[in-house]
Amino acid sequence: MLHSTKLVFRATPQALCFPVRSYSRYVRTVPKTASAKTTSKLAPSITTEDEVAEQDPSLQEPQSATSTASFAFHDAPPETRSVLNSSTNNNIDWSDSYHGLGSQPFSREIADILLAPIKDQDIEIKPDGLLYLPEIKYRRILNKAFGPGGWGLVPRTESLITKSQISREYGLICHGRLISIARGEQDYFGGEEKVTTALEGCKSNALMRCCKDLGIASELWDPGFIRKWKAKYCEEVFVEHVVNKKKKKLWKLKSNKKIEYPYKQL
Repeated sequence: MLHSTKLVFRATPQALCFPVRSYSRYVRTVPKTASAKTTSKLAPSITTEDEVAEQDPSLQEPQSATSTASFAFHDAPPETRSVLNSSTNNNIDWSDSYHGLGSQPFSREIADILLAPIKDQDIEIKPDGLLYLPEIKYRRILNKAFGPGGWGLVPRTESLITKSQISREYGLICHGRLISIARGEQDYFGGEEKVTTALEGCKSNALMRCCKDLGIASELWDPGFIRKWKAKYCEEVFVEHVVNKKKKKLWKLKSNKKIEYPYKQL
């Protein structure tokens, strides 16, 4: 009787200890949804900058101006605005400012240079009949009127690049005043290696458009002057493409005896 009691006594601790050991190894799993709810209640919500931008469209960075092309310049004008008043530190952000625009006219001496008639021999004509003044002529007139260093062309936006064209907005500054704003554009062909040259053409186009507000070479926008100048100095001739043999009409100066390749005069 005593022996059986011992057996029962020995078995009882084993039976009692076994569930305890197995319970210590058991880890209760918490559902993922419940865990997320508990975490959100205990810890403050942390929102990343990307999530904030998604929630508020106004905080999103503007889409790159080169969204239709596979490359970009990333040449947006730097932020030069200061917390202080611009009149205190003489710091003007020309990418955003209209300082001096239309404030007062230039002197009579400068106006006479800007409004002087252009020479007939300085005008050129494109094959499609468009008259133009070479860019260097505009720069010489500006240098004569304001002096070298007295004027400048500043970019006001990032370059907009597409698969076949580049454009950018520029502002013409003369004697510390904004004079004119224009967007230049230039077509290009041949891939990315042609974009840099096209950007210079875009700048030249913007300079020409800004100079129009100063009255430089204003005759080139006068239909009467255009008709008279064409009749006196130009002629329209039939030409043939040397490769595909297509025929068309092109304009040229009477002083130019030859048609440029790939055309030949009929």
